[in-house]
Amino acid sequence: MNIQANAIPESSLGSQVSAATPISATRRMYWSLRRELWENRSIYLAPLAVAVLILLGFLISTVRLPAKMQAAALDPMRQHQLIEQPYTFAALLLMFTTSVVGVFYCLDALYGERRDRSVLFWKSLPVSDLTSVLAKASIPLVIIPLLTFAITVVTQAIMLLIGSARLLGSGFSIATLWGHLALFQMWLMLLYHLVALHGLWWAPFWGWLLLVSAWSRRAPFLWATLPLLAIGLVEKIAFNTSYFGALLQYRFMGGPEGTAPTGDPMSMASLTPIAPDQFLLRPGLWIGLAIAAAFLAAAVRLRRSRGPI
Repeated sequence: MNIQANAIPESSLGSQVSAATPISATRRMYWSLRRELWENRSIYLAPLAVAVLILLGFLISTVRLPAKMQAAALDPMRQHQLIEQPYTFAALLLMFTTSVVGVFYCLDALYGERRDRSVLFWKSLPVSDLTSVLAKASIPLVIIPLLTFAITVVTQAIMLLIGSARLLGSGFSIATLWGHLALFQMWLMLLYHLVALHGLWWAPFWGWLLLVSAWSRRAPFLWATLPLLAIGLVEKIAFNTSYFGALLQYRFMGGPEGTAPTGDPMSMASLTPIAPDQFLLRPGLWIGLAIAAAFLAAAVRLRRSRGPI
């Protein structure tokens, strides 16, 4: 009697389920991104570890900072390069680290799901293959550039505080240090470089790596590189040309402006050789984005049809 009294009619349960608020596409994407960051902690742990090493090395180097500042006092240009160089080196090292992390993440993003058979669980959730692939593509296109920018800003700010404390402790003025470091301008150039080059301009590379990750049954790194090498080798043997290799270099280096000499390679100004309006008007940008979209569409179809390895 008590069981019957406490039982909930099936019709009532059905009406409650049907009346539940549907999950919006934005929320599905948000939780998919949360899942990627939770499952791939190297996305932020690797650059954080590198940032700690950079700060440790910079802290040791500040022992000679007052002597260097005094030696370069008669040459303003040399003094500017001496002050700015560690900060630019920190940014370049963090960008290199996160680029490597992005490559390995993309190659394992869809391949790892099939290898450990977790794809069966994720496909049981109310998240489409399109949302899953777009969430994974957002990591190298958006999340990694913004994360690199945030970690670099914090790292350089701490470096500035360490350098200022060392100079003040030695009886030097920090006016020269702060005068030669236009950090806010450096950060704007860095943000533009990361979003424009590492995100948008490299979109075909990220799309290709995700496509290979969705297709390959083993060794995705080899499948991502060998076809490109084979195309270049066949072209060289058959036609004695290197157009395909030049095209890859053009894309990887950021176009003709990226390969042109821009003065000191250790200067932040060398990271932004082209204005934003000119960058957005380049046909190569939109052609690359179209190719990346085609790669991602193919990756969606492969994730929908391919089962676990």
